[in-house]
Amino acid sequence: MYISKIIIEGFRNFPKNTIEFNEGVNVIIGHNNAGKTSLLRAIGLIIDQNANRRLEIDDFSKSATLAELLASPPAISISMFINQSDGEDLTGDDLVTVADWLVQLQEPYQARLTYSFFLPSEHHAEYGMALLACADKSQAWQTIKHQFLRFYVSKIYGGDPSLALSADSLNLQKFDFQFLNAIRDVERDMFTGKNTMLRDVLDFFIDYEIKSADEAVKNSAAKQTEIKLLKTDFSIKSNALINELQARMKAGKEHILSYATQTGATFNNAEPDFDGSISEVELYSALKLIIGYTALDIKIPATHNGLGYNNLIFMSLLLAKMQVNADGNYLGSNAKIFPVLAIEEPEAHLHPSMQYKFLKFLKDNKNQRKVRQIFVTTHSTQITSAVSLDEIICLHNEQGVISVGYPGKSFPNTERGKTAKAYVQRFLDATRSDMLFAQRIIMVEGLAEELLLPTLARCHGKNLEDHHIAIIPVGGRYFDYFLYMFDSTQPHTIHKMVACLKDRDPERKKITGRSFIACYPYDHGHDPSNYTYQDNITGKKTTYASHANIRFFGQDHDKGKTFEYELCLENMDNDILLTEFIQNREELQELLNLYQTGRSVDDMIAEMRTSSPNTEIGISIKALTSAGWNDSDKKKAIVASRYLNSVGKGENALELANVLELNRTLPTAVPTGTTGGTPISLQKTFNVPQYIKDSLDWICR
Repeated sequence: MYISKIIIEGFRNFPKNTIEFNEGVNVIIGHNNAGKTSLLRAIGLIIDQNANRRLEIDDFSKSATLAELLASPPAISISMFINQSDGEDLTGDDLVTVADWLVQLQEPYQARLTYSFFLPSEHHAEYGMALLACADKSQAWQTIKHQFLRFYVSKIYGGDPSLALSADSLNLQKFDFQFLNAIRDVERDMFTGKNTMLRDVLDFFIDYEIKSADEAVKNSAAKQTEIKLLKTDFSIKSNALINELQARMKAGKEHILSYATQTGATFNNAEPDFDGSISEVELYSALKLIIGYTALDIKIPATHNGLGYNNLIFMSLLLAKMQVNADGNYLGSNAKIFPVLAIEEPEAHLHPSMQYKFLKFLKDNKNQRKVRQIFVTTHSTQITSAVSLDEIICLHNEQGVISVGYPGKSFPNTERGKTAKAYVQRFLDATRSDMLFAQRIIMVEGLAEELLLPTLARCHGKNLEDHHIAIIPVGGRYFDYFLYMFDSTQPHTIHKMVACLKDRDPERKKITGRSFIACYPYDHGHDPSNYTYQDNITGKKTTYASHANIRFFGQDHDKGKTFEYELCLENMDNDILLTEFIQNREELQELLNLYQTGRSVDDMIAEMRTSSPNTEIGISIKALTSAGWNDSDKKKAIVASRYLNSVGKGENALELANVLELNRTLPTAVPTGTTGGTPISLQKTFNVPQYIKDSLDWICR
């Protein structure tokens, strides 16, 4: 069996949400305050035997209106559904444990447990009268807190909650829910034999080579006899130590006890003395966890290790404790049937490489059935890179509305959907999976946009960090693959705002040709008798023009081509784009000078050095007769074409970002001379392309 889903109503930031789970590992991600911790707490309220099931006023969802609060007292309901596993043995303990809670009898069976926190009906009339005096929600919640919260009760029901049948506590105790929160004191919890957990683990694993022997080789009776002999032998040896201690204490004991005689403690023939024995359990308290370094031939206490290392040790001991709790031979009818491990932010104390190794360790334990189900909340891209898309659950909070996404389920069950899922799975490595954690996303084609966009945003007066926006380079052809996960019109998707910056990239194909080939804007659309034309942005913009959470932005005018091309078109009045190490810098500088001084198209073509690409540019520009292209447009196109061919694929982007950031810090008004001449600006004018500004305005709204 496994926990298949949970329905949470009225609890914290979950007004009413359903979250589905995987049978094995569940990695729950999301930005801060998305509800990850509250989800683990909700699970624990049902199956954690140590949980405090009495809640506070701040545990209620505050989404209810004043009218709804007046109509009925707020209540919290959390329903957990437990389903039959594939290949489950129906004669085993699982079905017996949940039999009284079944809501679906046919296979696969389904059981239901419901935690309810509510105001008993005998207080409803008084509640209604009290809330009539409340003017707003704030006053209503204060009234509930101070006058009625003390009357609230909690119940756990089994089966259909409308029948109000209390779940059997003995069967509830068959669940072993171990929760490690992000802030934990492992030194207090672990490192000496005086601690309950370590003592229990040691007591279980002592003589383990005997206890774990194959029954065919050594049956239970033989094991018990052998362990009993070892205990007897230990008792004889420990008694010898006690006797030796008594002999060494003989004279001192007589002196100590002489004071008892003087104080009258020997009244009525009472004689104080020292005696005792030592069992294995009592001797555990003498043990301390140490770490040995063989190469250095040293041993140090575990308390002297770093937090990350000690957390790994603690979690390994916890898993050992869960194995103890689930052993029927050791605990009999008190053994746990269903061990569940929940870990909050394991990355809090772990190095990235250790995070990957730790999750692999957890999955191995699950496969060996030492843990039946695992829940991990995380902000770590290392951990998400160690699991499949199917194991990820994404919580998203947009203005107080919680949505739940299942990336692995968001792809259609088609050949294209399967291809897209496989591609995205490979793509989501440790440097890219931040798209799953961000509040909003800007998808771009390549490295240049990724490096420059934060700077362009600041030039436009926007700060992407303030809006928790991630910039993700996905490649020009693969936007659709990633959008499967975020299309809010489809089931199982993650409802985040996604802006896609896609190049226009005009293309043409000969009428008799088989494939489209990239071309310049001035080669596009001017010879329809010989060519068929298309671009890569118009259709996308149209398709997503009114989409709920996705938009496409690009150079949608007929003179646009790529991101770098557009930067140049928008910044022809100075040389700010000509960074120190850009290729063809002198040629580009001269072309800009010719443009700025009003020289002719022919002069600019003549300035270009001799090369095959430059020859093609010159021929196309000279052949351009369209009324939509004046001389200024043609001259801009020459400079932009040469600039595009000089920057490569993002090679210049980081250098340009540094230049633009420095430019932003320069003063815009510096006096000339000591007599107060006309101020000049040291800061060069830089224009952000319009489609970039539009995308930033939309994603940051």
